[in-house]
Amino acid sequence: MAAARTAGDNRGENIVVLDMRGITPVFDYFVVVTGNSRRQLHAISEEIDHCLEDDLGDSRMSIEGYNESRWILLDYSTVVIHLFDQETREYYALEDFWGEAKRVPLPWIDDKKEAEKPKEPSTE
Repeated sequence: MAAARTAGDNRGENIVVLDMRGITPVFDYFVVVTGNSRRQLHAISEEIDHCLEDDLGDSRMSIEGYNESRWILLDYSTVVIHLFDQETREYYALEDFWGEAKRVPLPWIDDKKEAEKPKEPSTE
């Protein structure tokens, strides 16, 4: 959740957390995020590193794709964070590939979406 919130705080878009525990023993969660530019993907990656490593004491096992910046993968063993540009995210479609995974509700996003919905006119 901390990685997803950090991505959102850094203007990551279309943030999805997939619960992978019932599907694979290799990891527990995927966090999938879209960024709009190489600079933004780098910033999100670095801020997630700072949050998870410095604030929560979680050690990153590996990072892939940082130099190419179309798909940055941060592996924290039980949590794997996928940062994509829009085109690459659509191409790989991880949410579809892992379609049986449960989506974890993100209250700060769901509450915001609910608040932005137009109000139904009162019939009273």
